Parts: sequence; structure tokens; C-alpha cells
Amino acid sequence: MRKTETLRALHRRPDPADPLILPGPWDAASARAFVDAGFPALATPSAGVAASLGYEDGQTPADEMFAAVTRIARAVDVPVSADVEDGYGIAPRELVERLLEAGVAGCNLEDSADGVLKDPNAHAGWLAEVRAAAGASLFVNARIDTFLYGDGDPERALERAASYVAAGADCVYPIGAPPEVLPLLRAGIEGPINAFARLDGAGPSLAELGERGATRITFGPGLQRRATEALRRIAAEVTARA
Repeated sequence: MRKTETLRALHRRPDPADPLILPGPWDAASARAFVDAGFPALATPSAGVAASLGYEDGQTPADEMFAAVTRIARAVDVPVSADVEDGYGIAPRELVERLLEAGVAGCNLEDSADGVLKDPNAHAGWLAEVRAAAGASLFVNARIDTFLYGDGDPERALERAASYVAAGADCVYPIGAPPEVLPLLRAGIEGPINAFARLDGAGPSLAELGERGATRITFGPGLQRRATEALRRIAAEVTARA
């Protein structure tokens, strides 16, 4: 509960140009590296964890995902939010129990499955059940996938955001929203907004994303993929010296 309270407090950002930066660890070693670098909280990426376990994104068995996030949460003293995709079909109460058993302070829950958007009213009802089961013990980040799998109309994202916040979501994540749309989303969404940031230098800086409306910033599997690229270069250097 203490870590959840800490995570909530970290989302109260008095300076818009100073958003909460949440790197995405894929195992215990990467989690410790991020904490050693000074990050106050972490947010696992399901795709990054999947890659570390040898699966394609979206193909990780629930038991293996929970085991992985348990190892990550156990390895560090800071709050960890776990990306558990769309909940794997687990009933809300059991899902909350498994998240709490894993030792995480929050979770990321998607409103699509297999590339298809869920009915927003049904999903809001499901989120409300998650909130009722969790009480204040979990920080719930509700991902909105309309920019990935819908028509990209910001109004659709705003409608879903309002429903999810009303259902008890602590934060909403309109993944894939163009940076230029963030001010519109900020004006129409109550509470924190999660934005995705690229690591290739393209697009706005992290501070600029904050100024446009992002409360917190995540990178998806970007850091895990960068680390894998670095490892390939190291492996090539070793091979060249053989």
C-alpha cells in the first residue's frame, strides 16, 4: 500500500515540463539498473517482458507474465506498475489478487484484444469491478487503443477516457496519440495522462510532451529493444576478436 501511495504522489506534477518518467524493465537486472540511475518508479512493458521470455508480443502465458513481474517487483524498492495487457480473461477479483501477490503498486490494462477494440461501456464496467476489488491498493492506468485500432478521432479517445475515469481509473493512456493532439486530450481529460515517447530522437522532447499535457511518459518495449541492439553490437565485437 505504501508503494501505491508513493506512485500516486509521483503523478502530482506541479511543473508541466517535468513529467513522471517511467522506464520499462523487462527483468530484475534491468529494473535494478533503472533504479540505480535514479528513477523513482518503473512500469513494465508487456512486449519487452515477452521478448525476454522468448514470446511474441501478446503471446505470453499469464502465469509467466505474473512470474516475471513478481521477480521485477521483488528486485527493487521503488513502486512498479505491471502491464498485464487486457487482463488475460481473468476475473477482476482474481486479477487484483494476483497483482497484489506479485508485489506491484499499479497495473496497465488495455481496451483491445487481438487488435480489436472492446466495447467501451463493457470495458468501463470491467474496470469498475477491478477498482472495486482493488480499492486504493492499486494505481490503475487504463490504456485507450483508439489511435492504434480505431479511426484515430480524438473524440473517441475522449469519450473512452471519461468512461474509464468515471469507472475509477487513476490515469488514462491514449497510446499512439500524435503529440499535436495531446493539448486537446489534456483539455478534455480529468486526471493524469500517460504518453508514449520514442527513443530515436524523433518527435518532441520529454519536457515538451509534458508541456503538451502528458503527466507521465513510458517507452513501451523501446528500452528493451535498444538493449538488445547494444548486445548484438557487443556480440559482433566478441566474434570479430575470436
